[in-house]
Amino acid sequence: MKALPKELIESLKILPGFKEQDFIESHREENKITSIRLNPFKKTELDLDLNDPVKWCAEGFYLSERPSFTHDPLFHAGCYYVQEAGSMFLEFALKSTLDLSQPLKILDSCASPGGKSTLINSLISAESLLVANEIIKSRADILSYNLSKWGTCNTIVTNNDPSKFASITGYFDAVVVDAPCSGSGLFRKQPEAIDEWSVANVQLCCGRQQKILEDILPSLKENGILIYSTCSYSIEEDENIVDFLVKNCEMEYIPLAVPKEWGIVETQAGYRFYPHLTQSEGFFCAALRKKSSTGTVKQEKLKETPLNKQEREILQPFIKTENKFFFRNNGLIHFMNEAAMRFVAQFGKVLYFKKAGVISGEIKGKDMVPHHELALSIDFTGENKLNVDIENALKFLKKQNFESHVSGVGFWLISYKNQGLGWAKILPNRINNYLPNELRILN
Repeated sequence: MKALPKELIESLKILPGFKEQDFIESHREENKITSIRLNPFKKTELDLDLNDPVKWCAEGFYLSERPSFTHDPLFHAGCYYVQEAGSMFLEFALKSTLDLSQPLKILDSCASPGGKSTLINSLISAESLLVANEIIKSRADILSYNLSKWGTCNTIVTNNDPSKFASITGYFDAVVVDAPCSGSGLFRKQPEAIDEWSVANVQLCCGRQQKILEDILPSLKENGILIYSTCSYSIEEDENIVDFLVKNCEMEYIPLAVPKEWGIVETQAGYRFYPHLTQSEGFFCAALRKKSSTGTVKQEKLKETPLNKQEREILQPFIKTENKFFFRNNGLIHFMNEAAMRFVAQFGKVLYFKKAGVISGEIKGKDMVPHHELALSIDFTGENKLNVDIENALKFLKKQNFESHVSGVGFWLISYKNQGLGWAKILPNRINNYLPNELRILN
């Protein structure tokens, strides 16, 4: 491991609980920690060792060794997410500050690749809404896919600059900002980042973090909760940002009842994760409450594009249409819960949407061509489901010929351990694999 920046070490010496030698020694060790978080909506038996739980996350586990996730069909089905353990602390922060049994509207403002978004989605009720925003288009695509794999219809992905949310005043019960940062908390995982670190870059990130927060905060309700986090050790990006929020943005810092045996270090304005204490990479997290009101955006009347009788009959073999809200976009039919539908109806002209609910598919004549999102959805209730073994599951995911022992023709959901992987159209003399080419396993 390369030598850690001296300026960083010197700046951390003033913090409570910081032990210089232990910190340096922990960065000399090769990072071998792998942790995953299970999808509570897709419970199934995994071929993984789940005997070492992450203390602050109910569905989080450390793995004794890193398997080939690419060659596990259940990874592609969205049965779990590979996530750094420290980041899973978001669960404890949200459970400590919100009543998650109530319908909530939550914004994850810097959301890609989707670790925190899928975690939030796991915690909120089916009546709630998660809006996950990512400013970079290519990263918004990854975010959309990971939320699709999670399988619910109460999520929306937007691709906007955070300033676009300033006009959506007083709307969200909670906002999560996992801010872009200088990345010093990932030095063990990405040693090359040490050469890129500088005091000037820390200051640049600090300014960017303040700007994102100032843009986003108007969308948070009075008494709403802000969870702020980074993967940086720098005080300028962590405690100093919390101080900025308290002094300039009418926010109130919320202490959390973190068990001491977890090894998480509490400072005057947040919680720090050090590799030698927490079996994680570097991470910082703080919870705050908004004390002021920025007004509330007027709620518009819900406008839905209802399905006609024929369309409902076509969709019925795939999903239960009751209590679902539908709209069409470019020939595709989306379905979602009421909270998501209201958000789309109200802010469709303000924001650019990358994903809204679940795409069921495209109706052509008297049939529907089902979309890949529906294959991953927990709302699929159809009977045309072909459960295959791991050999044929991998063949399907590689878009190779696989065995089929069904007599009926038409679209079939290909599944492994009853978890959907994608669609195939079974014909009398051949099988057409509808897995999107960009998701194909290449080797």
